[in-house]
Amino acid sequence: MLTHIWTVYLFQPVFNLLVYFYNELTNQNLGVAVIYLTLLLRFVLLPFSLINVWNEGFYKKISKDISKIALAYKDDPVLQNQEIREFLRHHRINPWAKAIVLGVQALTLVLLYQVFLGGIHGSKFDLLYPQVERPDFINTQFLGFDIGSRSILWPAIVAIFLFLEVSWEQRKKKKLLMNSDVVYKVLFPLIIFIVLAVLPLVKSIFILTSLIFSLIVVGGARILFGLIGSSKDNEEVPVKESD
Repeated sequence: MLTHIWTVYLFQPVFNLLVYFYNELTNQNLGVAVIYLTLLLRFVLLPFSLINVWNEGFYKKISKDISKIALAYKDDPVLQNQEIREFLRHHRINPWAKAIVLGVQALTLVLLYQVFLGGIHGSKFDLLYPQVERPDFINTQFLGFDIGSRSILWPAIVAIFLFLEVSWEQRKKKKLLMNSDVVYKVLFPLIIFIVLAVLPLVKSIFILTSLIFSLIVVGGARILFGLIGSSKDNEEVPVKESD
């Protein structure tokens, strides 16, 4: 039952999309087809990404209120957590948006691994929909690399990109950084490099494309929400005098 659900509702649609892009839009370049698939996925998930960006900005605005709640119930951690959750629920902050984006991307990584596992041929082509043409061959070359094999260069590019991204984020709160933050900046990209180095190169292409998408589109949304937030923060708020 689970195998049927996985194959029919998850693997088959992704595989058909990939082959369709390969046949129709990429001049039979599977690497470019993976990039198209990644971009399509990120555009589908864009509403959740924007919700997450909005949540980030809103968290900053209400951080003082959350700090007051934490201070008021500092002697009762259980009640403190309940009050904070209730506060967030009352303000309709969606904690699942980021989890959905990361979860779907992780699922797609697993599906892509299954696509490339053992090569793209034979019985896998039997899963193509009637309207998707069966290709005569699969070209796995991308910029001189075989995306079905391992690589050191592409995981290194992803790791460097992550290091620079984390460094930029930490630069904004330089005075608040702890030793764990410095370790994370180095250790996280290193772990990603090691993992990607033992996996097919296609995983690096998928992750790098997703990171660049986030940098451009989601980063742009952060700037937009930041400008909106700052303009509101500059408005004078009337203070009600106590009786």
